[in-house]
Amino acid sequence: MNGSIKVILVDDHAVVRAGFRMLLSTDDTIDVIAEAERGEQACQLYLEKQPDVMVLDLSLPGIGGLESIRRICSRDSNAKILVFSVHDEAVYVNRAMESGAKGYITKHAHPNILVTAIQKIAQGETYIEQGLMKYEGASPGSGWESRETDYQTIIDSLSAREFDVFLLLAKGLTAHKIADELCLGYKTIANYGTQIRSKLKVSTVAELAHIAIILGIMKQ
Repeated sequence: MNGSIKVILVDDHAVVRAGFRMLLSTDDTIDVIAEAERGEQACQLYLEKQPDVMVLDLSLPGIGGLESIRRICSRDSNAKILVFSVHDEAVYVNRAMESGAKGYITKHAHPNILVTAIQKIAQGETYIEQGLMKYEGASPGSGWESRETDYQTIIDSLSAREFDVFLLLAKGLTAHKIADELCLGYKTIANYGTQIRSKLKVSTVAELAHIAIILGIMKQ
């Protein structure tokens, strides 16, 4: 492609964005043209700026990262979004790619990988950090296989926001803390929690955590 690669950075932490910007400024093929800290802002900036690549975290306040990817890609099927997340579980990678992302790397990766991923995606390729798609499930014969199929089907049917709430509940966060993190009302989160437990036919947070673990979404 001609000229520098225009990039928008999306992360809810200003210090993290500053670090990304500093890193990318060392490469003269990349130009950071804008930053966003919320999902809604990312969607708006994408339409306004039309970047070559958007580098986006999944843990965003507002509509969240997955829904942001879905909305942007529904408006522009050629959108090139690279997820840059702390989450290395396969379910996150699958969800992001199914939503329309063109790549996925973790914040634990070597800094050079971010530059390489942006360049590859700008050229029309996909880029998934090596080893991210590996899955280590429960041991055979544990009865996990049949439960996994049922649970996985239900988890796959959750909306992007329901999925976010499910993960935070499974990690032990209270509804009040989740409401603060996602910038949503407490009653909204409580309703999501009720819906999720009903769909999975469980009643406790411990059961949600157990499901997340046997699906490989969360580590023990």
